Amino acid sequence: MSDQLAGRTVFITGSGGVLGSAYVRRMLAAGARVIASDLPGHRADALMAAHGGNPNFRFYSLDVAEESQVETIFSRIIADGWHPNVVLNNAAITGELLMGAGKPFPDFANTSVSDWERTLRTNLTGAFMIARQMDRDIVGRWPATLVNVASMYALNGPHHEIYQGMPFRSFSAYSTTKAGIHGLTLWLAGYWAKRQATVNTIAPGAVFNGHSDEFQRRVGALIMAGRMAQPDEIADAMLFLCSAQAGYMTGQLVSVDGGFSGW
Repeated sequence: MSDQLAGRTVFITGSGGVLGSAYVRRMLAAGARVIASDLPGHRADALMAAHGGNPNFRFYSLDVAEESQVETIFSRIIADGWHPNVVLNNAAITGELLMGAGKPFPDFANTSVSDWERTLRTNLTGAFMIARQMDRDIVGRWPATLVNVASMYALNGPHHEIYQGMPFRSFSAYSTTKAGIHGLTLWLAGYWAKRQATVNTIAPGAVFNGHSDEFQRRVGALIMAGRMAQPDEIADAMLFLCSAQAGYMTGQLVSVDGGFSGW
């Protein structure tokens, strides 16, 4: 236990994934009040099972791709007596999420516009709508922090050969949306600066989530550290970005990728 996030109320989208659940767990341990959100289903159920008895934890069902749900989320939270001053734009459609749902990974030439647009709607438009709702309901009312979650593929192209023979792939819409996420950060950082709000981007690297030994070997060969990250190693950096110690940082992209982007 620590008090690194004492006085912080953190709202997290996409809280049920491998990183989202690590953020929830670590932020509660660091003294924050945590408001988790995700789609209904097994990930939401797991969060409630793990933290539902904690008085510093709340959960709200939320699909960030649905404008009507985003437009009411902060007013619902505030009406319940919670006042989020830190927001994590973490929800995203990822390759592993698609794999878990049994979705195919077509070649680029066979990628449908509907799949492309669905990913943009969740990963980028959803992040925009959350930020826009912050502007309406939070920013200027009290000091606030937004952390947008990108990826090591935001500014670096994937090595496509590492995915050969694997049950998932990198896909074009993911990289595109993660690059766009930092563009949103840069625009908002200046726009909100005079209203006591900071905006930064975190770009996690390859995070271990039950990957095969062969995939770990392939990815590790591309990373200075020689291995994939553990979720808590990304959460360590996120804790700092959400804390008062990061108060003079805004408009920045923080890569936590074991040196992947430094070669």
